Amino acid sequence: MEPKDYAESCCPFDGSMYTGTPDSAPCPVSLPVRRVIEELDRLYEQGREAEAQGFLESWQERAAREGDWRGELSFTSELLGQYRRSGDKDKGLAAVDRALRLIREHSMGQTLSGATVLLNAATTLKCFGKAAESLPIFRHVSWVYSQKLDPMDYRFAGLYNNMALSCADVEDLEGAERYFTLALKIMESCENPGNDMAVSYCNMAEMYDRQNPEDERIERCMERAWELLNDAKLPRDGYHAFTISKCAPSFDYFGYFLYAKELRERAEKIYAGT
Repeated sequence: MEPKDYAESCCPFDGSMYTGTPDSAPCPVSLPVRRVIEELDRLYEQGREAEAQGFLESWQERAAREGDWRGELSFTSELLGQYRRSGDKDKGLAAVDRALRLIREHSMGQTLSGATVLLNAATTLKCFGKAAESLPIFRHVSWVYSQKLDPMDYRFAGLYNNMALSCADVEDLEGAERYFTLALKIMESCENPGNDMAVSYCNMAEMYDRQNPEDERIERCMERAWELLNDAKLPRDGYHAFTISKCAPSFDYFGYFLYAKELRERAEKIYAGT
């Protein structure tokens, strides 16, 4: 991690409001977060996303009601991802506010877990049209990660990929390409990164299309994404099906209709358990 990767001038994010001495006092109640997340993963594996949302919301409300702020923060972070999946802007932005409030109240912004929730919140802001607001938060997360993680830690790949998307949305295409490249470099060093790399290549293709629809790099990115999604070593599981749902629209957009059709049929089979 180089300072230039997180120190660009931008709208300020006052990290001092979120940092300090983290709250270490025990909660009066400690809900079974791990067991809840395991059940959530099972619902996603079966393609039951609407049910997953209600399931999570009930646990979030229970955690708030019973005073388990750590559980509430965990469930809120999971809901941020769910609201992005469902496209529920109002609930998504409300969950961002809730997550930021909890991190601020308990001074968690300089902890690894708090920074990861901030990353999730920034990603949700970007998803719902607030890329300019997301970038200062991403850069705060980048600073925290740089203090606590190895530069090749896989969590940097997710951070860089989402920073790239926000850069693209604010027309900083040079920054977007730089962050996509950093993300891919990290992912290439990991085991079975095909799903995430395929998403990045699709995103890069769309970025190049914004600059020049005739850019020959678009075809190279899409062919590479297709190759990665068809890697025999890649598990055909629920996450692969979710990845397909993110990549198939790009294949359609660029005219790879047969590829998109094959991917959707594959996802249907995975969700059906066949």
